[in-house]
Amino acid sequence: MCRHILVAVILALVAGIGVATPPFDVLRGLSLDVLTGLRWQIFGNERPPDASPVVVVALDEETYRTPPFQGTPNVTWTREIGRVLTAIVEGGASVVGFDIVFPVSLEQSEMPFGEETLGARVRGFERDYLRALAGAAREGKVVLGQVQHSAHPIQPSPGQRIAVGQQRNIRALNAYSDADDVIRRMPLSFTVDGARTPSMALELAARAQREAPAWNDAGDLTLAGYRVPQPFANTLTLNFDGGADGIPTYSLADLRACADKNDKDFFKRAFAGKVVILGTLLDVEDRRLTSKRFATGAESARAPRCVLQPTTASGPVRESISGVYAHATAVSNLMRREAVVEIGRPALAAINVALALLAAGAALSFSPARATLAWAAGAVVWTGVATALFRGGLALPLVSPLLASLAVLAITVGYRFMVADKDKRLLRQSFALYLAPAVIDRMLASSKPPELGGEARTVTIYFSDVAGFSSFSEHMQPHEIVALMNDYLSAMTDIIEQEGGFVDKYIGDAIVAVFGAPAEDAGHAASAVRAALRCQAKLQEMNATVEPFRSRPVGQRIGLNSGEVLVGNIGSRRRFNYTVMGDAVNLASRLEGANKYFKTPIMASEATVELTGPGFVWRELDWIRVKGRDRPVRIFEPLAEGEASPDQTLWNTAYKDGLERWRARDFAGAAACFGRTAEADPPAASFQQRALALVRQPPGDGWEPVNTLDGK
Repeated sequence: MCRHILVAVILALVAGIGVATPPFDVLRGLSLDVLTGLRWQIFGNERPPDASPVVVVALDEETYRTPPFQGTPNVTWTREIGRVLTAIVEGGASVVGFDIVFPVSLEQSEMPFGEETLGARVRGFERDYLRALAGAAREGKVVLGQVQHSAHPIQPSPGQRIAVGQQRNIRALNAYSDADDVIRRMPLSFTVDGARTPSMALELAARAQREAPAWNDAGDLTLAGYRVPQPFANTLTLNFDGGADGIPTYSLADLRACADKNDKDFFKRAFAGKVVILGTLLDVEDRRLTSKRFATGAESARAPRCVLQPTTASGPVRESISGVYAHATAVSNLMRREAVVEIGRPALAAINVALALLAAGAALSFSPARATLAWAAGAVVWTGVATALFRGGLALPLVSPLLASLAVLAITVGYRFMVADKDKRLLRQSFALYLAPAVIDRMLASSKPPELGGEARTVTIYFSDVAGFSSFSEHMQPHEIVALMNDYLSAMTDIIEQEGGFVDKYIGDAIVAVFGAPAEDAGHAASAVRAALRCQAKLQEMNATVEPFRSRPVGQRIGLNSGEVLVGNIGSRRRFNYTVMGDAVNLASRLEGANKYFKTPIMASEATVELTGPGFVWRELDWIRVKGRDRPVRIFEPLAEGEASPDQTLWNTAYKDGLERWRARDFAGAAACFGRTAEADPPAASFQQRALALVRQPPGDGWEPVNTLDGK
């Protein structure tokens, strides 16, 4: 067993540590995705959208369909964007970031236009936009975006760079994606010309809080007293809200109309104290998969409107979102101090190994079906724990420990089948036809082959025999007898084993069974009585449905007795049986035979009745003295489990009255009492004849109310 445990531990270590290595980081990312979706489905979002410190101004499909934007390239939109930018800044926005880049300007175009170039014809077109940028830049309220490349970055046009004061108001928009092309983390800084420069999201959050980010020598980042968790160097793990309502989103078209209306109050209500990010919200452009992909909602401009009515109630639901929301979420996480905290690789490996060990333990301890159910239950519990902790921002691994534990479960089950249980399986197959299942289970649990020996145990012995079998079998061929008896013995054996007994032996049509061994059973007497009642009912069913029982119905007699016996492997050193020996066994056999005298189907000793408890209805039959015993035995017949039928109650009452008169030597009165039910109750009819015999020939003074049986 120690060897099997060692194998399971090694499997758990290999699987748990293996899935914690970099090649399996995709599982770590998938855990974030699943946890984000589960948290949203179970708990919803923690805060209302209007509490968001960040809002988005979207160049959306509505903008593309609304004049003056409709039908024009977006490079010509800068003048309208400048007007909206001015209104937003005047409305009290903390800072405005651009998630779009205009790398060219109409004024720089060299495209021929008549005798001039297009740039010359539209000279001054962007003057208002550049003034808006310059004004916001002087207040530190605008940050333009650029896309950082190793060679040449994609930057705003030269005029825009000059308007905002060059690089002090330009930040990189680059986002990191994992190997599966999913954005789960955002960079916090970039190195430009040897100097560390904050990313767009960090720059916006710092300006909104009027605190510069600070790095120590180890690379740890602190912003306004918040030490930003960085599970991977220089990255922020995004903590997305679910659905589509977490970040208010305004359509540029509506804000342009609002600026035309000069509704300054609207801009103050919408943007005062907010970080504003201008970006695209389109069906196909700049869409990215993120860790929110299982928690997305229907997209549209989702914020109060100023002038225009939305053209559609909502957009489609997709796994991807516009890239602007990744930047907005990063800013929100930094300002709310709720970035996701991921655990390191050692802790990840420890959790993987722990769950894999539990799976291995289940595989070694239970059957494959039960081990799988145990794994499934554990997976549900772990998912619940991880989801609850993720609600507070701690991301425990979800997919990797479940995958590792499932793999270990499957491999350990296979190992058990191929190696660990091979000897047990062969042993069980070898003894299945000769030993009771409980005996085999006990033998396998001890890891020892059967050997001679026994122990004293209080059990209940079950003896049964088919009544009139000899005359019944005279009319059948040998092969018919064998087939019929196999059916009968199989049916009775199934019931005995279902009730917790085991068949010690078959003697022709007789069955010897034991309840209370080899497995301990405090209710062995009740189990034996229940089995006897069920076997009688089953035989009646066979008499009604199975040929040739149906044409020649038979009965069976059952004797039950409880007492101390010697139970164990008894025989020679080369051949032995698991069986029982003792006086209690002999008495059960005598009670089975005594049924013939009383015309009863089942007879039990007083010892058995005392052990069964109140769950059965009993009829006291008599005191008898069986062959080979001097002491009389008080005997009973079980009538039913639970409540007796009206007929059984009537028979029991009449029989009890007759038995009392019999013991009082009122044999005539006893015969009369037994006679009340004699026609329907064979035991009463039998006792009536005994009482009438003593009426005709009264006994002497030494008579005692004990029936001495001379035969078996």
